[in-house]
Amino acid sequence: GGCAIDKFGVPLPDETLNVCKDSDSVLLGAVGGDKWDNVPSELRPERGLLKIRKELKLFANIRPVKLYSSLRDKCPLRADIVRDGIDLVVVRELTGGIYFGEKKAVNEPGNVYSYDVEKYSDYEIERILRSAFEYARKRGKRLTSVDKANVLESSKLWRRIANEVAKDYPDVTLEHMYVDNCAMQLVLNPRQFDVIVTSNIFGDILTDEASVLGGSIGMMASESRREDSFGLFEPIHGSAPSIAGKNIANPIATISSAAMLLRAQNLLEEAAAIENAIDTTLHQKYRTVDIFDD
Repeated sequence: GGCAIDKFGVPLPDETLNVCKDSDSVLLGAVGGDKWDNVPSELRPERGLLKIRKELKLFANIRPVKLYSSLRDKCPLRADIVRDGIDLVVVRELTGGIYFGEKKAVNEPGNVYSYDVEKYSDYEIERILRSAFEYARKRGKRLTSVDKANVLESSKLWRRIANEVAKDYPDVTLEHMYVDNCAMQLVLNPRQFDVIVTSNIFGDILTDEASVLGGSIGMMASESRREDSFGLFEPIHGSAPSIAGKNIANPIATISSAAMLLRAQNLLEEAAAIENAIDTTLHQKYRTVDIFDD
């Protein structure tokens, strides 16, 4: 991130990348800050984040959304909607789509335009869908595939492949939903969802929306995985430079990410100990300002 830019001139030095490649898992902190807002776009701290995902082949992003019972009053939804809690997971494709597609900006007299290409191969789509089906199989056996197949060719391919892959998972119920409807349903009735799978850009937007359902974006952990057991674990919030150094940031997203890391390494008792500690701490009403009782 920024400190790497200051020391090495790039956001992700090869030395750091090689250490990550030689590890069993990676726990990543938030990147970015006001200090580096005006550096060339290819050198911004966020570029390092995209690069590490690509270099480590982290194609699937797993984002659990959980509302702890002690934080129900912090959820912006009505009490009757969240009475039974919220517990869902969004599986987001992470290395394809419009963020990695062809881009162009033309700014000529009488000829100003830009474009970003949304492109997915059948292999990329099948890979993320199988990962999501496997995840759903371990939970409530319900999978919602989110697309925009009424408009986008890439989404039409996505939906066709989803139906094909579903034949290999007869124990998992597959539902299709347009992304605009999904955004609405997350607010109207989040309990209807178990596992959601979607593309890179749709997942980016929906997970930020879903993050507030847990009471604060400072509560949300994530895992980015590849096809073996390797994973990169990180809080989904940014670096929040406006509160840096004030000792008020919420650490729970990072702590939860560490618990996810342990669980992925089959250290189940250790992961459960951390998760129980979070729950106990919240019940004892130890809070950061974002989840403080008014």
